[in-house]
Amino acid sequence: MIRATLFALCALVAAPAAAQVQIQDVTSPGGIDAWLVEDHSIPIVALDIRFAGGTSLDPEGQRGAIYMMTGLLEEGAGDMDAQAFAAAEERLAARFSWDAYRDSVVINAEMLTETRDASAELLRSALVEPRFDDDAVERVRGQILSIIAANAQSPEDIAPDRFNALAYGDHPYGTAQEGTAESVAALTRDDLIAAHDSLFTRDRVYVGAAGDITPEELGALLDRLLGDLPESGVDEIGPAPWNLDGGITVVDFPTPQSVAFFGQPGIERDDPDFFPAFVLNQILGGGNFGSRLQEEVRVQRGLTYGIGTFLSLADHAPMLLGQFSSSNNLVAEAIDVVRAEWADIAENGVTEEELEAAKLYLTGAYPLRFDGNEAIAGILAGMQQDGMPMDYIIDRNDYVNAVTLEDVRRVAARLLKPDQLHFVVVGQPEGL
Repeated sequence: MIRATLFALCALVAAPAAAQVQIQDVTSPGGIDAWLVEDHSIPIVALDIRFAGGTSLDPEGQRGAIYMMTGLLEEGAGDMDAQAFAAAEERLAARFSWDAYRDSVVINAEMLTETRDASAELLRSALVEPRFDDDAVERVRGQILSIIAANAQSPEDIAPDRFNALAYGDHPYGTAQEGTAESVAALTRDDLIAAHDSLFTRDRVYVGAAGDITPEELGALLDRLLGDLPESGVDEIGPAPWNLDGGITVVDFPTPQSVAFFGQPGIERDDPDFFPAFVLNQILGGGNFGSRLQEEVRVQRGLTYGIGTFLSLADHAPMLLGQFSSSNNLVAEAIDVVRAEWADIAENGVTEEELEAAKLYLTGAYPLRFDGNEAIAGILAGMQQDGMPMDYIIDRNDYVNAVTLEDVRRVAARLLKPDQLHFVVVGQPEGL
């Protein structure tokens, strides 16, 4: 009954306009920092807890350790096995999720005010006292091996994996975060404990909170949740190299439709030209039907059902990436069109109409991201991890609107490099 109430209350949370979000900088008595948006209209608090480094911190020869360890955090903690932990979460109407990415491990928590202390204690046990029971380890290992096997038969997974391997070589970005069948099979319980201890440290943590909690209450909760973690762990990894030249790599795979994953070096989030590049990407292939690649590749020529590009702001290798699928007999033509549009915008820039349409879309869509406490908490934690100022959400649309036609043309000439654009095509494409 309480869980049903939690979900019903979540559905009622209105989406505030970005300009109305008031962020408070909170430091706990124990010195743990967090950003808070206080809202007492509904008795729920959401936390987004991020540990920088993510799966890229796997020790050499143990690829997949942090991914597997993250999957085990809800499989028992303290004096509770997996079944008892799940029952406690259900009884408290709490909702926890655990996600591993190459630059961070993210823990999301939603808790009712009336059960907040007990829910926080349960979450703390998972963070600080995971059990890694043998049966749970083998169960999660089996699940990951199934994921690896499925990915090996999916062109949508093969294409970016091969692209990353070619681009980054031996750097952690060059391998799948799930690991290989061999590396996962070799992981021991001690490896998982070491992975836990290296990642979950106070110097890596970023916290966003939103909902029914005061700064004083949040400070006490932070110390209870995270105060027992070690101060520091392993060092960060270094920058990822870029080992790809322009060209095409074909991965033979028996399928009537090829998947093409393509990209080139991108731009850093703190680069002065980031916002012109952000607007430029929206015009080039930002995913909506007004983008240049959607118009030329899909609408005008019917070579794909969809194509998109995005700025990947990975911590150690910013990239400009894209993907599309096309029939084997059409993919070569689609690649030619992508290259032609890449070169055209690099040389000639974009039109005023394209610029205004992109800015209108980006500024109009932004407030929709603030669609509840969980989303707001995630935005706050992400802003901290990216080193963004607290007033960014107020000024962000002003940054977009300030981008001029000359800005986009200048950055297009700087950023878009047709001769560096590399395509990995998985399928049996004709003419490549």
